[in-house]
Amino acid sequence: MKLKMFFPGPASAGRARMMQEKILFAFQTFSKRERELFLALCAVFIASAAGLFFSVNSLFLVDIPKDGGQLTEGLSGSPRFINPVLAVSQTEHDIAALVFSGLLRLSGNGDLIPDLAESYSVSPDGSEYTFRLKEGLAFHDGKPLTSADVRFTIEKVQDPGIRSLKRGSWEGVVVETPDDRTVVFTLPAPYAPFLENTTLGILPKHLFAALSSEEFSASPLNVRPVGSGPYRLDEIEQDSSGVAKQYDLVAFEKFALGKPHIEQIRLRFFANEEELLHAYESGAVDSMAALSPVSARTLANEGRGEDIRRAPLPRAFGIFFNQNEQKIFADASVRKALDISADRGTIVNDILFGYGSALLGPFPPGVLGIGEVGAYSPDLFSSPKDPLEEAREFLKDGGWLYDEEEKAWRKKTKDGALILEFSLSTSNIPELKLAAEALVRRWAELGARVTIKVFEPGELNQNIIRPRKYDALLFGEIVGRRPDPYAFWHSSQRLDPGLNVALYANASADKVLVELRESRGESERMRLAQEFYDILAEDAPAVFLYAPEFLYLASPRVKNVSLPPIMHPSERFSGIFEWYVETDTVWKIFAQGPF
Repeated sequence: MKLKMFFPGPASAGRARMMQEKILFAFQTFSKRERELFLALCAVFIASAAGLFFSVNSLFLVDIPKDGGQLTEGLSGSPRFINPVLAVSQTEHDIAALVFSGLLRLSGNGDLIPDLAESYSVSPDGSEYTFRLKEGLAFHDGKPLTSADVRFTIEKVQDPGIRSLKRGSWEGVVVETPDDRTVVFTLPAPYAPFLENTTLGILPKHLFAALSSEEFSASPLNVRPVGSGPYRLDEIEQDSSGVAKQYDLVAFEKFALGKPHIEQIRLRFFANEEELLHAYESGAVDSMAALSPVSARTLANEGRGEDIRRAPLPRAFGIFFNQNEQKIFADASVRKALDISADRGTIVNDILFGYGSALLGPFPPGVLGIGEVGAYSPDLFSSPKDPLEEAREFLKDGGWLYDEEEKAWRKKTKDGALILEFSLSTSNIPELKLAAEALVRRWAELGARVTIKVFEPGELNQNIIRPRKYDALLFGEIVGRRPDPYAFWHSSQRLDPGLNVALYANASADKVLVELRESRGESERMRLAQEFYDILAEDAPAVFLYAPEFLYLASPRVKNVSLPPIMHPSERFSGIFEWYVETDTVWKIFAQGPF
C-alpha cells in the first residue's frame, strides 16, 4: 500500500476563498448591534483562549536561581579583626563567615558537610581524625590552599601570644600534614563534638607566616582579609577618620562548593538595632540578624511576619545558684521551691512574645541528638496544686517557717537564723532585665526577698562571673548543636576559666559527663544525656527558664534562605552560596533540582 501525502491544491484553495467570502457576506448583512455583539464575542473567545493557554503553560513553568544581583545586609558595629583566629565582635564573625572557609561547613539542616575537605575518617577509638583536601583549592589572591595552611591556622589558634578565643577548642590537639592534601588531628582524649571545630576558617600561611604574634594582631590583613570562602573583598568605604562604613564583597568563582548565585554582598554598619530597623524599613538594607523579640512582635503586628526567618538557638538561660556566696542555696528545699514556682510561661509569652521555648533542663529543644531530653512540657506541671502552694510545702518540709510580721521565711540552724533573701545578678540586656523582674515579682508572691543587680556585659563577665561574686546569676549558656555539658557542669570547671557557674559538684554526674563527651553513638548519647538530666533534676543546682530563637529579618526577595540550629549568628551565612535574589523562568523539564 502506498501512503499519499496531502498538499492543498488549487481546488482546496478555491474552497477556502469561497468560505471567506461567505463569512464576509454574512458579516455585512448584520445590523450595527449584531456586529458589535459578534465582535465582543470574538474578543471574549480570544481572551479566554489566551488565558487558558497561559494557565496551562504556567503549570509547566518554574522559577530557578539566576546568578547576579546584590544583597545588602545591615550589621551593628564596625569590624577590627576580620580573622577567624582573632574575631571577637559579632560583626567580625559575620564578615569572616563570608570570606573564609573551613574543612567542614554547616548545612541548612544542621549537618556538617565537606567544604575544603573532600572526605574525612575517624579512628575506632575516636581520638584521630584524618582529612583529605579537595584538589585545586585556592585563596582569593589565586595562591593554592594546602594542608600547610590548615596546620598554620591551628598553630596560630594554639599560640598563647595570640590569645584567640578559639584556643580552648584546640588545646592539646596535635596536627600533622603527611602531604599537601592530608591533615591528621590527634586529640588528647576522644571528644565527640570535635567535628564542629573543623568549621574554623583557614588562613593563608603565605601572607601571615613572617609575622610575629604582635604583628599578627596588628596586620592590615585583619581589615582587608584574604580567605577562600564564598565571597572575596572588593572594596571598603571609610569615613574621614578611617572607620569602615561599608564592605563590598563579590562572589568567588573558585569557592570549593561552587560560585555563589548572588554576585555582590554589601555590608553596611550601624550603631544599634534602632538604626538597623529604620534602614530596613526604608529599603536601605535587605536584611539584618539577631532581631530582638520586641522588634519582631512589632513587625508581625504590622503584617510583616513573613520577613522574619526563625531558627533554633542552642542556648539555655536560667538562674544559677552560688552556694559559696549565699548559704540558703545549700538547702535543697530552697532550690526546689524557687524552681517549681518560676513562671516560665510568662517569660516566653510576655517577654519573648513566643519566640522561644520554656526549659526544664540544660538541653534546649531542637539540638541534634539529645534535644528532647528534659524538654519542657505543660504535662510535667499537671499537678492539681498551685505551683506557689507546692513551693511553700517544699519550704515547710525543709524546716522553714513564714514570719507573718516580717513577711519573710526563716530557718533556724546551728550557726544562727537564715532568711530567704538573696540578690540576682544579670546583664544589661532588655530581655534578661525583664525576665529578672518577672521572677522577682513571682518569688515575692512566694515570700522570697530578691533584689536585682544589673551589670554591663563586660563588667558582669570580668568582675562578677569570673571571681564568682554573686548569690544567683541569670545567665545564658551556649550549649551547641551537639551538646557537651561537661564544660558547664563538671566539678573540675567550677573556678575560672571554667564555665560551671553553679559551682556544681556531684561524683555521679562527673562520671556521666566524661562518658557523654567521649561517646559517639547517638543512642548511647541519648541514654547518658537522660541519666545526667535525672541527676541534675534531683539536685536542682539551677532554675532552667528558656531557650530563645534566632530571628533573621530578610526581604522576601531573598530566596532559599535555610537556617540551621544556630550557635552563633554568623552561622546564618553557612548556606549563603545557595541563596539567590534573581530568577529565570523555564519549563520544569529544563530545571535542575527542586525549585
